[in-house]
Amino acid sequence: MDRPPRENQLNADPADQQRLLELQEKDTRLAQIAHRVKTLPEAIELAELDTRFARARDEGVAAEVIADDLKRDQSRADTDVEQVRERAKHDRHLLDSGEVNDPKQLTNLQHELDSLARRQAELEDVELEIMERVEGALAAVRQLHAQRDSLAAERAEKADAVAALLADLDDERSIVTGERAAIAAGIPEDLLSLYERIRADQAGLGAAHLHRGRCSGCRLELSPSEIEQVRSAPANEVVRCDQCRRILVRTAESGL
Repeated sequence: MDRPPRENQLNADPADQQRLLELQEKDTRLAQIAHRVKTLPEAIELAELDTRFARARDEGVAAEVIADDLKRDQSRADTDVEQVRERAKHDRHLLDSGEVNDPKQLTNLQHELDSLARRQAELEDVELEIMERVEGALAAVRQLHAQRDSLAAERAEKADAVAALLADLDDERSIVTGERAAIAAGIPEDLLSLYERIRADQAGLGAAHLHRGRCSGCRLELSPSEIEQVRSAPANEVVRCDQCRRILVRTAESGL
């Protein structure tokens, strides 16, 4: 008994059907290229370097601000010490010059010199502490700038490598796109349209090779009844997998 006709059955020359496998190969490669562009390990490493560079740069700027603030503190401390020294120098001159004869004034001058000496010692301790902090801050600035510059050089090298890889992938994509266009041009419009619709719905895979009784799209083996249906279908009939609905392309290795 003849099989009943299938609804919306499409017929196409077997050679055109087999061209779908070539087209699918190009589409798969284009998808692989697109995925590689998005997940390029070198690009991920570059992004990490960008983050580390930005952090080192910002930390360097913050360290410079701290160092500048400490320099201003040191300048004020230097001024305070210098003022006390000048005051002590002035009092010492009065004391040693003989210009002051009043014993009470002489005593007050000596007390003031003693007080200024203590004050100068305190201010010099503060001045020394600030100087040490300035040195530490400047050392941190130098270290962070060195780290920043090293990361900048590493980042530039990685950026060149990423650019080269992306250029190679773009060249390959252009070549594969041209090859795909040439293959698609030789496929009937109705068959190509069906392929494109299925490919859009099936994760980019519109046509699958029927290889030794197994659909290469969903990787499932056809049941004996399904095999018999495909075997009995005319060579120009476009058959589809009952499981994934992809176009099944029959070849000498289909196991029919």
